Amino acid sequence: MTPGGPPGGADGLTGGASDHVKELADWLLTAIQGLLAPDTAWAPEKIDSVLYTPFLWLGQNLAIAIFMCVVVVCGLTAWQGAPRLRQMGASTGWTLAAVVGMASVPGIVTMLHQAVSDVLRKSFDAGEGTLFEVIRKDLDGGTGFTHPLGLMLITAALCVALAFAALVYAVRQPAILVLVCIAPLVIASLSRGGDMGAVKQWANRLLGLLFCPFIMLLLLPFVPLAKGNLVLDTVLLIAADALMLRMIFHGVPYVGPRIARAARAMVERQTDNRLVRGVVRAGVPDTYEQENTPRGPRTVDTPGRAIDLDRSVVLAAYGIQRPTQPGRLTVESTVDRINADRERTARLTEARREARRSSGGTPPTRSATPGTSGRTPSTRSAAPGPSGTAVPTPPAAPRPSGGTPPTP
Repeated sequence: MTPGGPPGGADGLTGGASDHVKELADWLLTAIQGLLAPDTAWAPEKIDSVLYTPFLWLGQNLAIAIFMCVVVVCGLTAWQGAPRLRQMGASTGWTLAAVVGMASVPGIVTMLHQAVSDVLRKSFDAGEGTLFEVIRKDLDGGTGFTHPLGLMLITAALCVALAFAALVYAVRQPAILVLVCIAPLVIASLSRGGDMGAVKQWANRLLGLLFCPFIMLLLLPFVPLAKGNLVLDTVLLIAADALMLRMIFHGVPYVGPRIARAARAMVERQTDNRLVRGVVRAGVPDTYEQENTPRGPRTVDTPGRAIDLDRSVVLAAYGIQRPTQPGRLTVESTVDRINADRERTARLTEARREARRSSGGTPPTRSATPGTSGRTPSTRSAAPGPSGTAVPTPPAAPRPSGGTPPTP
């Protein structure tokens, strides 16, 4: 409050409350940015880390053991000549490459994570055309800030976005840590002969986790439309919530779809608002879980099945073939699928009935009279006579109802 000014004026209670709201909004924006683009990752940065050293030792010894087995096999079958020499040379080269790759994983992951975080921070608040910077400027003098509704909407949207950003951070960082720690065990499979199947699968999972925050860049083309209006900024934050759910659903391997569906179920239990439910359904689509083999579109693997499939790829790289299990949906997904297809099944059944009625066909019915079975006596086919004409077969004599058999 300025000296000599009236209490409760423009710089009084209202001005103080506005400053507090601006500070709260700025803190929320900074927290969201720190969760989506953290400066450091949980993954070890160097090979001498306490978490990474045991896995590195195990991976290196496993690679050397595989190489020694290959050398022994090639020595016992040296009479085969050039093929065994080529196999031993390939195993030697891939073993050296595997050992070097194990030692370089932490540094490469740290560099990629830092690059992704720097790009996201620049895209969030590096200029006037970025989302967070536009929100800060609109809080200073936007058209919706003087209205209580705009202030309430932007504060609520920032709080919800902070919750989703915390969920992204809580599932993304441990997943990166786990994939980095198991890297030596996967890379050691190269020592057998250079099978890249397991390494490609592992790299696909890890790169998906590292680069999934780039989905937030889809909001950049729409930021200029919301400049100067807090209500439109709120709409963009709601879209960011849906994108963060998609980030979890598609980016986090194994458990990502289940975590995203759990978040959607929690939101739907708490509110009946159609808009809120539409947002979470856009971020987490309806899917069915499959246990072994695909069945129709929009199916996702259960965590156990996804881990089992990746384990099979890793074991195949080591030369161990596992039998595939028959595929089926989970019980919950089967019930959901039947309930979802009930209306379609009823329509198809009614359409078949109408088609049968229009064609004049009636289903066969059986009529049985008392004292007789429902079967009709079948007549024997007439046997052809000598002249080519059919000779009728005489009917069988009726059986008498008396107690004595007929005399011959």
